[in-house]
Amino acid sequence: MKVFAVSDLHLPGRQNKPMDVFGGNWTGHIDKIKEDWKSKVGENDVVLIAGDLSWAMSMEDGLSDLRTLVGLPGKKVFIKGNHDYWWSGITALRRAAPDDSFFFLQNDCVKFEDLVVCGSRGWTCPGSMDFTEADKKIYQREGERFKLVFNSVKNVREEGDRLLCMIHYPPFNAKREETLFTQAFEENGVEKVVYGHLHASAGNYPFVCERGGIRYFLTSCDLLDFKLTQIY
Repeated sequence: MKVFAVSDLHLPGRQNKPMDVFGGNWTGHIDKIKEDWKSKVGENDVVLIAGDLSWAMSMEDGLSDLRTLVGLPGKKVFIKGNHDYWWSGITALRRAAPDDSFFFLQNDCVKFEDLVVCGSRGWTCPGSMDFTEADKKIYQREGERFKLVFNSVKNVREEGDRLLCMIHYPPFNAKREETLFTQAFEENGVEKVVYGHLHASAGNYPFVCERGGIRYFLTSCDLLDFKLTQIY
């Protein structure tokens, strides 16, 4: 079983949101992603989508974008991004999943063979250029949500299982300083983390880095030339 990741697909959600306004490389971007996906992923593999799937404002419109991924191989695991306004009510979303290859995480986890995948949205971290006093409360709340995440992990994780975490926002600032998120990952034995959110302004955030014995992968699709990156 191989594991791949990608994030920030920003599908239109029946909104007038052409992504090529952010650069010509976005033209036909979903077709580029699908072509690469089909060339790499097998039916027993896992693809992680770390937030900002769609610009949709309603679940119905978000589901229309999810359906564009039907037929692509592999198990598809999603977390919510800051633009996923269509994602409201995890129970309803899971019931409406296009088929049984779609999995949605919200402060919990799912297990495939010896791999446990967990995740939550996260938030802007202290020390980031855009962090304000108003962000502090949300950041602390998101830190508490990761306690729910790892309580869920404890219910399914067995000895020898690998643990991977998904978070939409970068889990640290550009200096990769300690945060509530990195503390939680290290305390709970996470091996690898995938995140997105950043685009052309990624700056000092490398595609892959290591901190505290954990490997971190930045997976925003435009930064990776609209290709999936292999995690395992």
